[in-house]
Amino acid sequence: MDENLLSDVVAAALKAGADAAEAAGAERRALSISVRLGALEEVEREESRDLGLRVFIGRRQATVSGSDISAEGRAKLVERAVAMARLAPEDPYAGLADSERLARGPFPDLDLYDPAEPAADALEARARSAEDAARAIEGVTNSDGASASWSAGAWRLVTSGGFSGAHRASGFSIGASAIASDANGMENGHDWRSVRWQDDLPEAGLIGEEAGRRAVSRLGARKIASTTAPVIFENRIAASLISPLIGAISGPAIARGTSFLKDKLGEQLFAKGVTVTDDPHRVRGLGSSPFDDEGVANEKRDLIDDGVLTTWLLNSSAARQLGLESTGHASRGLAGPPGVSPTNLTLQPGERDLAGLMADAGQGLFITSMFGPSLNGNTGDWSVGCSGFWFENGELAYPVSEITVAGNLIDIFARLQPGSDLELRRAANAPSILVDALAIAGR
Repeated sequence: MDENLLSDVVAAALKAGADAAEAAGAERRALSISVRLGALEEVEREESRDLGLRVFIGRRQATVSGSDISAEGRAKLVERAVAMARLAPEDPYAGLADSERLARGPFPDLDLYDPAEPAADALEARARSAEDAARAIEGVTNSDGASASWSAGAWRLVTSGGFSGAHRASGFSIGASAIASDANGMENGHDWRSVRWQDDLPEAGLIGEEAGRRAVSRLGARKIASTTAPVIFENRIAASLISPLIGAISGPAIARGTSFLKDKLGEQLFAKGVTVTDDPHRVRGLGSSPFDDEGVANEKRDLIDDGVLTTWLLNSSAARQLGLESTGHASRGLAGPPGVSPTNLTLQPGERDLAGLMADAGQGLFITSMFGPSLNGNTGDWSVGCSGFWFENGELAYPVSEITVAGNLIDIFARLQPGSDLELRRAANAPSILVDALAIAGR
């Protein structure tokens, strides 16, 4: 979106009575094709151009957004925002980001934008190739379909505090889901990949083959008795074990006093040698950005350094409330004030591969799928439904299902051991993780 247009919106807000204002513009184009059983199932195309405005009158704030960016539409947006701010309750911590924390150009080139724009028939061909490969795996009897997609978007922020910046990014993805069956029932399996640049995508057929293999490997899944045993979380889903950490160290949760980690800053939370990194400047990263959503400078940080919790995740509001400075983790859409989120979150790998983790554990549960997590944010008590495989003597023995694992995350974090098989598939990634003993609820 044009910088001058956003600057005009900010100026109009100040003229209408706002003490400070910020305008954000977002543009997006996307195309997604899905197929099932060899037939085209769905085509989704998106084109959007939206404007968001946040204004401040004293310590009162309001945020509005809209898709009408005509002169008349912008005037109405400004009028509505200022009127809402006058009626809003006071927030002593509201305000633009402190000027000394703003990012200054030139911004780093993170290589997030691929100008390639695949046609619908090319995406359909990828989806068909993925599904055909999945259906060709022996034991696969049905399909939940396959999809291929492309997107491109841009974001620009202009504030009355002197910040102006923009970045753009593209995305390409392939996914497939297969169903296998035998006399004992049906099981499904899936695989996917999302990247910034089209050439970084694996062959569609490889995605489909993996989906099919995973479905077939689940056939004959058993229920197991409740027990306590070592548990290994597969690298594809292991980041889900780390994600509660982010909510627990977010500034708003700390300010409210509703986090089970509220008294743990600077303490040994994980074992020595464990590092959790957040890196907004990873080249081609799925969570990368050159500045945060308030225009604050961001940088690579070890949230966990040698097992020690080093920081909270802070936007400007939470930082003021806690008497600290923003860490560059503000995250927002167009319709509300900023929240907090990480960028590219990574549990750094250890030294043992998956086979090594299994060999050391001897026997236990290898989790490949998780669903329905439950967390008590005040205590850290956590549980999740899962399925996967039982392993014995360091080798997979048989598939298992209808299981729940549970524990307290403070205890789990202290005992988890990362493997070496890190793959960067998402914005949050982890290698396989071994926890030496967890409560397992089965039949």
